[in-house]
Amino acid sequence: MHTTPGRGDQISDDSYDGDVTPGGPPQVRDLGCLRLTKLAVDPQMSNNCYLLRCTETGEQLLVDAASEAPALLELLGDGGLATVVTTHQHWDHHRALAEVVAATGASVLVGEPDADAVTEQTGVAVDRRLVHGDTVTVGSCELEVLAIAGHTPGSVALVHRTADGGTHLFTGDSLFPGGVGATFGDADAFAQLIDEVETKIFGTLPDDTWFYPGHGGDSTLGEQRPHLAEWRERGW
Repeated sequence: MHTTPGRGDQISDDSYDGDVTPGGPPQVRDLGCLRLTKLAVDPQMSNNCYLLRCTETGEQLLVDAASEAPALLELLGDGGLATVVTTHQHWDHHRALAEVVAATGASVLVGEPDADAVTEQTGVAVDRRLVHGDTVTVGSCELEVLAIAGHTPGSVALVHRTADGGTHLFTGDSLFPGGVGATFGDADAFAQLIDEVETKIFGTLPDDTWFYPGHGGDSTLGEQRPHLAEWRERGW
């Protein structure tokens, strides 16, 4: 008898493709010293939440407590939560932040220009305001902060470099397969975003970098790089 996987099940490394759906199971991937679990929440917005666990210490970090706090807390298991990084100030990326922080005592990290807005919207104090070039630790592992303004003033992306030379990038809503994030008709914001994505992401990271956006499926920089000029020309 065939059964459809539920949220309590997990799809692990050998079948990881980054294609998760709200209400469906998370997918798990080994990133060397980090273990990545990707979960989609909210059928309307289909936000991605990424749990990173240090394989040496067990410390955990969550990228975007977007929604469905009970599902996120279940995902943590008995490992607790040290840190939540909110990639930017938009409401759909922090609806579960207050409940997750109240349950875990996790520290809250936000890009400096977006920090006050996140506190105003959620009532949660920001413990650390991130700037370009900062390092965020997850146990014995490190993430480098890229400040990518344009989608919002304080959007951040996170880079993890593995011991075997691999590169993994969490982009929030700044970069997706098929284009940069929305700038809502603001030509100046689009120009800023495409410039920052081109210089800080494509200009510094290799083509085999696998990136994980705030909504939808994953991709690599090499797959997307040929389209940069097209994106700039179309203006979105």
